[in-house]
Parts: sequence; C-alpha cells; structure tokens
Amino acid sequence: MAFAPVGPEASFFEVLDQHRASLLAALRRGGGEPADGGTRLASSSEVLASIESVIQDVITSLARNKAPVFTIDNRSSWENIKFEDSVGLQMVPHCTRRKIKSDSPKSVKNFALILKILSIIYKLVQSNTYATKRDIYYTDSQLFGNQTVVDNIINDISCMLKVPRMSLHISSTSKGLIAGNLRYIEEDGTKVHCTCGTTAVAVPSNIQGIRNAKFLLIVEKDATFQRLLDDNFCNRMSPCIMVTGKGVPDLNTRLLVKKLWDTFHIPVFTLVDADPHGIEIMCIYKYGSMAMSFEAHNLTVPAIRWLGLLPSDIKRLNIPRDTLIPLTKRDQMKLDSVLKRPYVTCQPFWRKEMEMMADSKMKAEIQALTFLSSDYLSRVYLPNKLKFGGWI
Repeated sequence: MAFAPVGPEASFFEVLDQHRASLLAALRRGGGEPADGGTRLASSSEVLASIESVIQDVITSLARNKAPVFTIDNRSSWENIKFEDSVGLQMVPHCTRRKIKSDSPKSVKNFALILKILSIIYKLVQSNTYATKRDIYYTDSQLFGNQTVVDNIINDISCMLKVPRMSLHISSTSKGLIAGNLRYIEEDGTKVHCTCGTTAVAVPSNIQGIRNAKFLLIVEKDATFQRLLDDNFCNRMSPCIMVTGKGVPDLNTRLLVKKLWDTFHIPVFTLVDADPHGIEIMCIYKYGSMAMSFEAHNLTVPAIRWLGLLPSDIKRLNIPRDTLIPLTKRDQMKLDSVLKRPYVTCQPFWRKEMEMMADSKMKAEIQALTFLSSDYLSRVYLPNKLKFGGWI
C-alpha cells in the first residue's frame, strides 16, 4: 500500500521560504529571466541555414583553388572566458579562434570528421528525427576511433554554428537520476511521476511540464543519493526534489537543474564531498565549464548554494582526523586551480572554506559523517542545515 509523503511542519521551511524570497527579489532587481525558462533553442530552419552557410564557404574556397578552413572559437584558454555573477562562465565576444585546415596533416582528418557529422546533423534536422552521440559513433566506429572524438566534434559544431546542442537533434543517454515531488511530461507525451520512496528515475532528455517543490538538492555521488533514498529522506523532507549526476554531470542533468530553477525559482543546494573534485562539480552546476562556456545561458544556475559537506563542518562536528584523507598532489593542484578561477572572487565564504582545506591538507567524503551515526546525514545533518540556513 502506498502512503502519501508526510513532510515536516510548515515552520520547518521558514528559513527556506525567506531564502527563496531573497532569490526572487534579486531576480527582480536584475530584470528577471526569460519567460520561456531561459533556454534559447534555434529553429530547424535556422540550423539548416547555418549548416548550408558553412558548406557554401567550403565550396567557395574550393572554387577559388583555396584549401577550406573551419574557424572555431578557442574554448581551451581562460583568456577567452569572462565571468558574470548572473550567468557564470561564458565566451568573450571577440575571442581568439583556432583553425581546422583541410590541407594540414595535423587537422585534415578532423576537418573531414566535422564535414561527416555536419551531414548527419543536416539529415536529422531535415527529417525531424533524433540520434544519440553513441548512434553517430556507430555509423563509422573505425573512422571515428572512439566516442570522445565524436563528443568533442559535436561540441565544436555547436560552438561554430552558435546553436545549442539540443537544436542539433543530437541527444545523449542520461546517467543522472531524479526522485521526489516531481511530475513531468516527456516530449513524446509520456507522463512520469517520480516518487518519494526508495526508487529514482533516469533524468529525462527533454520535459514539457513539471510541478513544484520547496527545494532541490543536487547530490554529487550516486552512493550518497541511494543512501538518502534508503533513509526515506525525500519523504521526510517532502515536498522536495533530489538529483544526482553521478559525479561530473552530463548535459541532460545540467539542463534539468536549469529547467527546474527557471520554472520555479526554488532554492537549489549541492551536497558534495569536502574535496577539490566535489567543489569543482558544484562549480559546474553553478557557473558552468570552460568547454561549454558558449552555452552558459542554457546550463548555469548561479543561485545554487553550497549546503555541504563544508570543511568547517568537519571541525565543528569533531570528525576524527583518522576518518579524513590527505590531499594528494593532484588534489592540491586542483584546489589551487579552483582558487584562481574568476568566480571565487565573489564567493568569499567559499574561498575561506577552500583555504581551510588547503591549510589542513585533508579532505573528507560525505561518508565521514557515519562516524557520528549511520543515519546522521539524513536524520540530523541535512535537516538542521535546511532548517537553520546552514548554506553558503
């Protein structure tokens, strides 16, 4: 027999409601967001016209006995990235560019692969059909060599055409999971009702209708996500939504988080390990990544707050040192890298937490809280953080 989720008393959500009110006030001061949810897609005719323009340039070059060249914004240099607190990391208007030449031994194969995938995309858009990145790889796996080659070229094409990847009719298999008070309609009309029990559903590639909740909790790791489900966290904190990208989030997970924020403007929190890797994953959700900076408006949620695990929590809760893990040289390099990022300047409390980690030379996984009790995370830590505003 299924029972309706019973959450805490209304007074529990007072601080959360105040936080949401402040987020909405900040949005109004900033002029708000697009009414369509912020995602800017290109029409099929626009995509086809963009591809035709690229091919026409290739034909023109050949007609003039010149070697065709693709010119793509360089997304591997911080010099080409600017930071805006309201958007995150995005490309500067006049960035340096790299050339993929058809007459260069180093890039001729890449040039040919871009042409091949452009032709596949053109047929997909023209016929209004969709394919996954994996489907494209298997059209000629020997030619492409590996999936990463296909993934990188698709991102290059999206950047070159100035078109969101969703508009290219290319999808990716979701690895993320979602649970909680959420009902939505998939693009094909399928109605999905997530539960507050011990099961989750895969993050959808596209959704049309969703219902509200008090907050959204992004969980870094699948193991922690599953433990919270087992502890009936969603039910006890209802109405809420939980999402995990199972580590570094894929595009679908980031799009879903963005969609939920744009639609409801509910508080969004992250629960990550107190280590440089976890912090970077949180930054990807909040501010985006250099590789996808050309699509920042569709992917970032700057309103995200860091709920835990904070390095200061480790000290405050007297977590024994023998449950902590020493920072490796790679960890220290990652931490130094994050501390130099442009968005850290406007996050003094984040900087303080990261400097605390650097000084201690130790990191901690969320599982370190089990030293206090096996269900401390779901029974004490998270409820107290949410009730009393323990986020930064």
